[in-house]
Amino acid sequence: MAIAMSVLLFGSCKKEIKTTDATALNATASDDLQAAGAGHVFILSNQITSNEVLTYRRSANGKLSFGAAYPTGGTGTGGGLGNQGAVIVSQDGKLLLAVNAGSNSLSSLKITDQGLQLISTVNSGGIQPVSITQHGKLVYVLNSGGEGNIAGFKLTSYGALQPLSNSVRPLTDTAVGAAQISFVQNGTVVAITEKATNTILTYNIRENGRPGNMHKLVAANPTPFGFAVGRNNIIYVSEAVGGAPNASTLSSYYIAPNGSIKLVTGPVGANQSAACWVVLSGDGRYAYTTNTGSNNVSSFRISATGNVKVENAIAAVSGMGPIDADIDNASKYLYVLNGAGQSISAYSIDAGNGALNDLQTAGGLPIGATGLTAE
Repeated sequence: MAIAMSVLLFGSCKKEIKTTDATALNATASDDLQAAGAGHVFILSNQITSNEVLTYRRSANGKLSFGAAYPTGGTGTGGGLGNQGAVIVSQDGKLLLAVNAGSNSLSSLKITDQGLQLISTVNSGGIQPVSITQHGKLVYVLNSGGEGNIAGFKLTSYGALQPLSNSVRPLTDTAVGAAQISFVQNGTVVAITEKATNTILTYNIRENGRPGNMHKLVAANPTPFGFAVGRNNIIYVSEAVGGAPNASTLSSYYIAPNGSIKLVTGPVGANQSAACWVVLSGDGRYAYTTNTGSNNVSSFRISATGNVKVENAIAAVSGMGPIDADIDNASKYLYVLNGAGQSISAYSIDAGNGALNDLQTAGGLPIGATGLTAE
């Protein structure tokens, strides 16, 4: 019953993805990351034959050009994962960390001047890993399949992932529709969203890196999905409300040092459909949600105390089925993965008011591609 309900509730955030083992991009040439100039965007192919990191060079004007594809040593699912945070760049910018949802594994790849170098691929400690987070030498993954759990890992000095003993912890129930995990409170807490139970939960992380007590809170609106961590340990959570038309919202929550959770403001709606992914500007003044059901992006203004209000209900029109999104390190450009359109939409961000301006749509992604991170 719980599984059937999850399909119903989250269909609008996943309906654009169809399972396939076809790879739309066939490129394995070396990608000179140093020569690329301004930066890169990384996406997971998530194919059932071989999961790959697809690299895009980002020029100084924000536009993208495809670079190369690098195998992760694992496999994907070929379809939507209903998640945020499948691939991330480490805090020091030296590693790329990715989930392999099809083979129940995680990978670490070194970012070099010549491209990506696979360092390690290890078991995720559960079934269908969908989201990964890192702080210092500590990494945690969210496994959404089976009973669902979180599991910890340590990074070696050369970037390999090693399982952390006695770090596996359960979620609030089975078949919870787990969506994202992220460190908060300077690495001393991990926060997690569960779509099917409408729950935000945390575990405080002890000095030995292992989880302590669980805290949980019912979200301000149903279907808490993706979230971004802002200033003052406040997280900004999209609430897809089961994909109900024009009912999706954004809320903010304070995460205390002990992991307890408190609503700051919300739910705040922009009258759009299926707000599932959230990203913050570098200065923390603006949040952007990708609205999978209405094929656009909304912007919200964030106050110094974490209060949220709608800035622009339709800040930009995206490609079909926008899902994952990220902003470059300089907070000049927003990139959105369009699941149904099999493309990336690029926007420049106005430094004064956070407005979005269309730059480019780059196509050619394989069906089922997931996760996007920018540098």
